[in-house]
Amino acid sequence: MNINEQFNLIAQEYDVNRKKFIPCFDDYYKSTTKFITANLLAPKAILDLGAGTGLLSYFWYQHFPNSKYVLLDIAEEMLNVAKKRFSGLNNVFCKISDYSKKLPEEDFDCIISALSIHHLEHDKKRRLFKQIYEKLPTNGIFVNYDQFCASNDKMEAWYYSFWKTQMENSGLTERDLDLWQERRKLDRECSVDEEIAFLKESGFLNVQCVYSYQKFSVITAIK
Repeated sequence: MNINEQFNLIAQEYDVNRKKFIPCFDDYYKSTTKFITANLLAPKAILDLGAGTGLLSYFWYQHFPNSKYVLLDIAEEMLNVAKKRFSGLNNVFCKISDYSKKLPEEDFDCIISALSIHHLEHDKKRRLFKQIYEKLPTNGIFVNYDQFCASNDKMEAWYYSFWKTQMENSGLTERDLDLWQERRKLDRECSVDEEIAFLKESGFLNVQCVYSYQKFSVITAIK
């Protein structure tokens, strides 16, 4: 299956299982978002790349409820969940689109993404980061909450083994774990250091990893 088919298949279960797949869920999504947003003026418009069910935008919305949100994803069923999440709000828009090919024409002063960009080949990551840099205004920010590999094979084996054990003990079903193994085949992870280098290469000067827990890190890049 391709990425679109994989994520459509699990759309309804996605949020329920998210905490089981991400052992550091609260720090990763809640605490890190609280830290980042505390240091920003409210953005006029926020673009969420690979938004899925809208989980990341939900956490940002808690801090910036008056900003405009545009959620992009290629999986229609995932975005249908996002539409239900933000039902009744007139400042949240969901669009089926492949952000790796083209970003929207609108202006955004903040671009965010969670657990999506690691599916791209490295050359596509680099091209995307350049497009993000060009899209943002001066002092605009890009925040990537993503899944990364370690900087060496030994530590990567440690990370993966520990993560797998945590999930096996989390209450996930065998089907959940089997689907996770299938999705892993689509991963094209880079290390945190590699991504920081890609972002700087794209033009960003102020790039920082602001949170890291083994496979999961959050990187900010300010133009």
